[in-house]
Amino acid sequence: MADNVAQFRPASSLHDLAMAFYYRFDQQGVLSDLDKAIELHRAALHLLPPIDFNRPVLLNNLAIGLYRRFEQRGVPSDLDEAIEKNQAALLFYPLDRPYRIKPLNNIANGLRDRFRQWGVPFDLNEAIKLSRAALLLCPPGHPDRSISLNCLGLSLREKFKQRGVPSDLDEAIECDRAALLLRPPNHPDRFASLTNLSLGLLDRFKQRGVPSDLDEAIELSRAALLLCPSDHPDRSVFLHNLAFSLAERFLQRGIPSDLDEAIEHNRAVLFLLPPGHPERSLSLSNLAQSLVERFTQRNVPSDLDEAIEHNRAALLLRPHGHSSRSMSLNNLATSLQDRFGQHGIMSDVDEAIELHRAALLLRPAGHSDRSMSLNNLATSLQDRFGQHGIMSDVDEAIELHRAASLLRPAGHSDRSMSLNNLALSLQHRFRQWGVQSDYDEVFSLYSQLSHLSHAASRTDLVAAKSWAASAHVLNHPSVLLAYQVALKFLDQRVALLSSSSHHFDVIREAVSSLATNAFSCSVRRGALTTAVELVEQGRAVFWTQLARFRTPLDVLSVSGDTGAALAEEFKRLSFCFRNAFDQSAENHSPQIWQLTMQWDEVVSRIRMLPDFSRFLLPPLFSDLQKAAEDGPVIILNTSRYSCDGLIIHSAEDPVHVPLDITQAEVSEFSSEFQSLAEQFGSSDCQLKLVSILRKLWNDIVDPVVQALRESNICPGSRIWWCPTAEFTLLPLHAAGPYEKKKKKLSDIYISSYTPTLATLIRARQQVSRYASSQHFVAIGQGNPVKGKELECVAPELAVVAQHVAPIVSFTLLEEGNATVEGALNALNHYQWLHLACHGMPHRTQPFESSFAMRDGPLMIKDIIRSDWQNQEFAFLSACHTTVGDEKSPDESIHLAAAMQFCGFRSVIGSMWSVDDDVARQFVSAFYGHMIDGSGSLNCTRAAIALHKAVKSLRKINIPLEQRIVFVHIGI
Repeated sequence: MADNVAQFRPASSLHDLAMAFYYRFDQQGVLSDLDKAIELHRAALHLLPPIDFNRPVLLNNLAIGLYRRFEQRGVPSDLDEAIEKNQAALLFYPLDRPYRIKPLNNIANGLRDRFRQWGVPFDLNEAIKLSRAALLLCPPGHPDRSISLNCLGLSLREKFKQRGVPSDLDEAIECDRAALLLRPPNHPDRFASLTNLSLGLLDRFKQRGVPSDLDEAIELSRAALLLCPSDHPDRSVFLHNLAFSLAERFLQRGIPSDLDEAIEHNRAVLFLLPPGHPERSLSLSNLAQSLVERFTQRNVPSDLDEAIEHNRAALLLRPHGHSSRSMSLNNLATSLQDRFGQHGIMSDVDEAIELHRAALLLRPAGHSDRSMSLNNLATSLQDRFGQHGIMSDVDEAIELHRAASLLRPAGHSDRSMSLNNLALSLQHRFRQWGVQSDYDEVFSLYSQLSHLSHAASRTDLVAAKSWAASAHVLNHPSVLLAYQVALKFLDQRVALLSSSSHHFDVIREAVSSLATNAFSCSVRRGALTTAVELVEQGRAVFWTQLARFRTPLDVLSVSGDTGAALAEEFKRLSFCFRNAFDQSAENHSPQIWQLTMQWDEVVSRIRMLPDFSRFLLPPLFSDLQKAAEDGPVIILNTSRYSCDGLIIHSAEDPVHVPLDITQAEVSEFSSEFQSLAEQFGSSDCQLKLVSILRKLWNDIVDPVVQALRESNICPGSRIWWCPTAEFTLLPLHAAGPYEKKKKKLSDIYISSYTPTLATLIRARQQVSRYASSQHFVAIGQGNPVKGKELECVAPELAVVAQHVAPIVSFTLLEEGNATVEGALNALNHYQWLHLACHGMPHRTQPFESSFAMRDGPLMIKDIIRSDWQNQEFAFLSACHTTVGDEKSPDESIHLAAAMQFCGFRSVIGSMWSVDDDVARQFVSAFYGHMIDGSGSLNCTRAAIALHKAVKSLRKINIPLEQRIVFVHIGI
């Protein structure tokens, strides 16, 4: 014993000195300190005999140093030796002793990291086995139980990444949750558990697409970051994790603020890791990837150039043998590929291909990122083929895409991407050689999308759109199925995003001419009823989803106890959704997504009841045809394939009206009119306006009128226009030849508009549900907090009162009482509204379009949160109330549509600026015709009253643009 003690004294001194170097390395990050500590531990071990009781301590500490050096430099031999030293230490401890816990977990950690580098399955299986053994030695209450749970969770998550077995990931998340419970606030390792649970939930989201997993992951990452003050040594790690999760959420939902925040956090990480820091390469790489993604979205070249610069810097810090070199090769190649797409410089794509080949060599069979490299190399070769047309490039791309798809089986989050990429490569080859088997395989691949088992992601929707476009161009019989699948995916995406106007950019991108192309395709194939169903499903999708929260439930409520209970639960959840709309900056909280899941479950249960199997599903043509009960509805559609009219009758097949005009011409026509509308009031506008209205008549409206006459629609009948895309911006109701003795449209029929068929049907169904309430409020604001004074508001309100007050309950709300809160409160009690004020359209943020009240704007998002009951009629005597988002006119995000979708069955609105004095004269004429012979108000008379008011104003010297500015929407 004396000899052993004597031998250990110099070994102990070396050990203490080594630990001091470890400590200084922790503080200053100088790698030479770590090297010295390792050499001192080796020397100390050399001084001890093979069976000395102090040997396992030194073995363990040497292993820790080697492991940490591996983390810094990525040299595989350090990791191998660390594992060996821990295994040697383990031999000193009996099987049932708690001393084994630490070496068991250390060996498991090392084996897991070695598996990540080389992909040998034995290493990962052994890591899990050792972690389970360590956990058995840590019963509840043991101080090391959270460490063992953490270690097992990490290995199980790695196994999931390799094999994709959901139960492995679920068990990993359970381990992480259990570890977090054992690490309460102020526990030194709580941040690690928050991070691990966050990453596990992120992985599960990628597989199953449950939004609450992603949102919880972000909240956990934020909580971990809060535990790290600005000078915390691990702050960069938590900034990185939060940035990563935000970037992933951006990829799924496309919300720009998520990507901007991710970039901000990545820049903060880079600032904390100066040149020479071992983690700087990772920070450079992450920042570069976020910048590439932002370039993809916004096309700012400086983002891409900066990304390439950072990727080159990261690659230099990851020399041959570094465990992350393959990722840097991949990232630099991808950013060069993007620049090739921007500028077409061949050296960029050639370098990208060589870098991708180098990355693939470092990702052998079994490597978790092999499918990524296969896919990216294939895409680069395909890009080069597009430039040079070398067949060997596209042949190799196809084989690489095949290999990638085999590594992404059904259920894999990137499955649809691989299917789409392989199909696109095959199409390129088919166009060159016309081989039938390539053509057949393209659509065999795409057809797999129709069997998707999880909620559709952004990538799934992109693939389905690609299927539809490919089938359309190649005239494949699956084209209508492709559009149906794409629109189903769109519906799922919108259902996840409708809790906030901040998601509208994502919805705008997702919609992107899908419905109008589907309509055109269906019409050209003679499937007219399908055309109606598809265009209805893919337009005004934001309003359609919000309207579901207002679904009448009378029949369900009386269908039995189960139906009544489900109706009450549906009402409760719908109220919560409306109330939560845009209320907080935390738009993505897990609570919102929990509401979504509960709502979906209730809807599923309702569909299981007899007679409710199609509850809230997209309506069939037989349902949509009811929109034409009081007169035909004309859908006008423009797409890059064709422009068409389709007349819907209540009891007959739709009638197709081909239009001899192209989408480009309609777009140019619409732009010309919008430019003119901004000049209304100047002396030379009249002739230009008449010219446009004549062209509108000749090219679009007159062919429809001829078809209506052939269908025996009598003059004087009411008709409804349901325009799509740029057609929504044109004054169809005012079209005409404008020549003596020739009739304009308004001389033949009485025009109304409707955003969708379903909207018109909902308005009609309220007739039998509620008796018309005769409570009228007139709200006027001529002196808003912002905007010029409107001198004729008070006289206009006096005119309204003169006509209406004698026959109904009438309330006047003006000036100081016409506030945002005052207006909203009034609309909770009154079913008839006349609103005279400034209309403030917001063309880029349409949900901020507003009516100007005394204390500020009454915005569309305020209207959406309302819970008005039995609304009948609204006259919006304000400018631009039917003007919406200029980039997505199909979504009808404007003030008049907001009033209609929130319950008003009949709405009068304006298409451009309204002259203050003209509005007063118009209102007087309108209400003079609105009151029927019995002396009562009826909202179904609004279109006729407007029609007559316009005619009466012809006799007065009022400019043409002011006579046609108002339009009727609804019943």
